[in-house]
Amino acid sequence: MGQNKNLRILLLVNVFLVTVLGLFFVSSFKGDDDKKAASSPEQVIRSISLEKDFDFCGEKLPMDNWDVRQRLDAELLRNVYFHSQTILSVKRANAMFPVIEPILKEEGVPDDLKYLAVAESTLSNAISPAGARGVWQFMKSAALGYGLEVNGEVDERYHLEKATRAACAYLRKEKARLGSWTLAAAAYNGGPERIATEMEKQRAQNFYELNLAADETMRYPFRIVAIKEVMSHPELYEYAIEEDHLYEPINDYKTVTVDGPVGNWGDFARSHGTNYRMLKVYNPWLVDSKLTNKAGKVYRIKLPK
Repeated sequence: MGQNKNLRILLLVNVFLVTVLGLFFVSSFKGDDDKKAASSPEQVIRSISLEKDFDFCGEKLPMDNWDVRQRLDAELLRNVYFHSQTILSVKRANAMFPVIEPILKEEGVPDDLKYLAVAESTLSNAISPAGARGVWQFMKSAALGYGLEVNGEVDERYHLEKATRAACAYLRKEKARLGSWTLAAAAYNGGPERIATEMEKQRAQNFYELNLAADETMRYPFRIVAIKEVMSHPELYEYAIEEDHLYEPINDYKTVTVDGPVGNWGDFARSHGTNYRMLKVYNPWLVDSKLTNKAGKVYRIKLPK
């Protein structure tokens, strides 16, 4: 009997210890979960308020028009909840807007046009299915028409500074022709002849009165306005992007002038203390492994210090 009593006591003690330990671990895990919940922003999927003024290049959207409101609402929703692309755009903008913004100012075009580059390429050297290339997505014919060099060795559609100046020239020309920056942006996407023809045919006085067969062009100015809104106020749309997560501008470079042929860019890079990969990162417009340069053209090559 005494032995059975001792066994019962030992069993009760074990049960008590297991219960206490279990409660401790549950409490610990719950505490960790509570800490994680407190430190991580809660994702809330909500509709977007349109109770404010929206503009593009100083041109106000007619928000009293229900059609305009719904079209803008659609693009805001698409961009606010396109998380990966929005975060990438904000990160890249920190590196690339400091290059683009001064050029826009020098060229006399509104600062808002930098968001057109985001709409075109998410600020990357993209290649479209139609063959447009670079941050500003120039087709070859348009690039040549605006003074960019495009051949098998050099493609200045990938030269951010030169392509930005070419885009400014294009947009200035179309603004003068069509009468507004909004129409110039639409022409950048849909083609200036098409926009001018439809404006005349439909007797439209502005972009918002146009009815175009191309859905992409119908959406395009609204998309730029939506991108501008989200990237200008990411915190309003619950984006938490730490400052040290932003991409840094490439400022640590030196410039070497080349006015003759280069037999191999890999050898050239090694002779200047770097490698082929970094040469191409700093100069993505050099699209071949060599440079013939029979005309003796002067090129300015960026190299890491």
